[in-house]
Amino acid sequence: MTVIFSKKCEYGLQAVLYLAAKEDSEVTSADEISKKLKIPREFVSKILQSLTESGIVNSKKGKSGGFSLAKKPEKIRLIDVVAAIDGLEIFKSCVLGFPQCSPEHPCPLHDKWGVLRTNAYNMLTDETLDMLKDKTLKKVRHISKT
Repeated sequence: MTVIFSKKCEYGLQAVLYLAAKEDSEVTSADEISKKLKIPREFVSKILQSLTESGIVNSKKGKSGGFSLAKKPEKIRLIDVVAAIDGLEIFKSCVLGFPQCSPEHPCPLHDKWGVLRTNAYNMLTDETLDMLKDKTLKKVRHISKT
């Protein structure tokens, strides 16, 4: 169950982490990503195409086509992927959806959500794809076994 991100963003993060775990600039098919991560193929292709437009992913057409990272994994932060897919509104808006929620007129969860939101934003800003390579490979191996 997602708490913050759309399913599209979750899949996008997973796919980009998978690409980061591959060898430098290795082109990977949407089929492979779909099978390894157990994500519907049509989602993988659409999401990675949108990340191509954002400059995070490269797309190669043709028989040996697929996707690769457009930048080195240490240059891509998780927040970059989130911003490209879902935007950053979640880090600015009320968790309960109340209009005009602010420190002066807080919702019931304003203070607690503010701490969580700030921590989540900082974590996503601090973490780059290369920092998560080993954990990603371990997770992919586990997914493949199920």
